[in-house]
Amino acid sequence: MTRILLISGSTREASLHTAALRTAAMVAPGTVTAGLYDGLRGLPAYAPGEQHDAVTLLRHVAGTAQGIVFSTPEIAGSLPGSLKNLLDWLVEGAELWDKPVAWVSVANPGDDHGALSTLETVLGHGNARVLRSAIIRLPMGKEAVGADGLIADPRLHQAMRDMLHAFERAVAPKPEETPSWQVQSSLYPMVPQLQAGAARHRRSGS
Repeated sequence: MTRILLISGSTREASLHTAALRTAAMVAPGTVTAGLYDGLRGLPAYAPGEQHDAVTLLRHVAGTAQGIVFSTPEIAGSLPGSLKNLLDWLVEGAELWDKPVAWVSVANPGDDHGALSTLETVLGHGNARVLRSAIIRLPMGKEAVGADGLIADPRLHQAMRDMLHAFERAVAPKPEETPSWQVQSSLYPMVPQLQAGAARHRRSGS
């Protein structure tokens, strides 16, 4: 199973961005476990070196996930402070190091540039690995969120499945490369024989 952590930058229960990630969890293929992080409100303000139970839990779920997907609104031209706070904790703990990450944008064109630009900058500081093939841009309105907190639009469903499959491919074990000499493996047994013959030749002085 591929484990993906979904993190919304909104603290609103009816948020479009949270609904998009909740929908991703619902449509995830059977080979993927996608869980929505719900501890954003409870995180303490970032203070270098401090220890908190909520931060320990965050670092555990982020560290054990094989990939992370973000979806966030833009506030005052940048990330919401609550999401930046979360990222500060993860950058300090190195849970983002070489971690495959992507984001889902459901905002109208031009309404998320500052947030996503800042998000990518912070992820770079954490040495995360951005999966360009998994990034989704699908503008939607607040009316897309149903009473169940999900989005029924089939375009989003397909896009989310494609995104999660991209994570699967990114984290799949790579086949081991065959050493070049094994391509001519039939010749390999001759090597020690030739060496032994050369040694006998030197001893005989011939």
